[in-house]
Amino acid sequence: MTLSLDAAAVAPAGRTGDVDAQVREIARRAKTASRALATATRSTKDAALHAMADAVLAATDEILAANELDLAAGRAAGLSAGLLDRLTLTAPRLSGIADALRELAGLPDPVGEVVRGSTLPNGLRLRQVRVPMGVVGMIYEARPNVTVDAAGLALKSGNAVVLRGGGAAAHSNQVIVRVLGEALEAQGLPADLVQSIDRYGREGAVALMHARGLVDVLVPRGGADLIATVVREASVPVIETGVGNCHLYVDATADPQAATAILLNGKTQRVGVCNALETLLVHTDAAAAFLRSALAALGHAGVTVHGDERTLALVPDGVTAVPATDVDWATEYLSLDIAVRVVDSLDEALEHIRTWSTGHTEVICTRDLAASERFVAEVDSAAVMVNASSRFTDGGQLGLGAEIGISTQKLHARGPMGLAELTTTKWVVHGDGHVRP
Repeated sequence: MTLSLDAAAVAPAGRTGDVDAQVREIARRAKTASRALATATRSTKDAALHAMADAVLAATDEILAANELDLAAGRAAGLSAGLLDRLTLTAPRLSGIADALRELAGLPDPVGEVVRGSTLPNGLRLRQVRVPMGVVGMIYEARPNVTVDAAGLALKSGNAVVLRGGGAAAHSNQVIVRVLGEALEAQGLPADLVQSIDRYGREGAVALMHARGLVDVLVPRGGADLIATVVREASVPVIETGVGNCHLYVDATADPQAATAILLNGKTQRVGVCNALETLLVHTDAAAAFLRSALAALGHAGVTVHGDERTLALVPDGVTAVPATDVDWATEYLSLDIAVRVVDSLDEALEHIRTWSTGHTEVICTRDLAASERFVAEVDSAAVMVNASSRFTDGGQLGLGAEIGISTQKLHARGPMGLAELTTTKWVVHGDGHVRP
């Protein structure tokens, strides 16, 4: 089971005026609240981030109790293992979420950064500087951690945020948004900087998509259906995040131990995330020596192998394996499943990736510099890893602090979206009575 906003649910004719008006009022309050950050100093924002982190930890028991209600409802509704994993909060995960807020506080403030500047021959002094977007909307599913990440990123980058976290995490998000709002107010900032429209359901999501002029940018984060629906239906500008059909290509020269470690980390560390590995490609010259032990390790971890004919011939006893089809090459499993294919060359691996990749993250394991350089140059994805796990495609892992999503588009933002990606720019021009001739 996946969560989505189906076409019928997002048809503008299906909205009630009451829901539309209330969501637009929330967006207006967010716009007003965002002005409180226009002149806020970095120290003010950083103090608020630390207060938010403290508040999350102080409310651990309350948040976990609410999360258990969501998990129970999710199990009863038949949510997949991957979605349940995304939905789950634990004390260690909450501690990590609080740490991410503190890491954001330690990062430079992007607002006011001079992107470029010059003085023209006529004496005009030019600067292009980073400024907040204003109001960021988010539509996501079964990810209560995103509620905190989005709030922290928005605050540090000078934005207000309006969140639609979906019914699967409704109890968790309700508590989290309240806790964060109380922390902001205690720091002298408006609670309206972080608001939720979950109570308005799918009609609220539709209203948010159409709140052009009040919401400056909308970020959908979730399954392919949800993202496609928002991109298709929204009149608000959208930064498109993408699903992760991520590949690992093991080249003929790869270190087998390193490749196995990268494979297991990418596939089994956490299956329900977009940077988990879904497809393994192995050069034929490495297949016999590498695949038997690698497949045995995957089987020991409980992974089902969906293999091509040459792969199935190498599957050891005790490993669950089934024949792969084109559906497998195209699938983001988000489960303990992996598609495996033996290829005859780097060219064949690149062609497979071009055909089936979603443009998220691709990995090569190799000791051949020329092969790695070709892979980096020819793979058209948001992130390319050389001898490193796909799990590093993450804002926190790349030193960006928390992230609001992984963009697989090519406009404005691509890859993990951190603080800089939640800003735009304005031109500031200084003259001395200059007029255009």
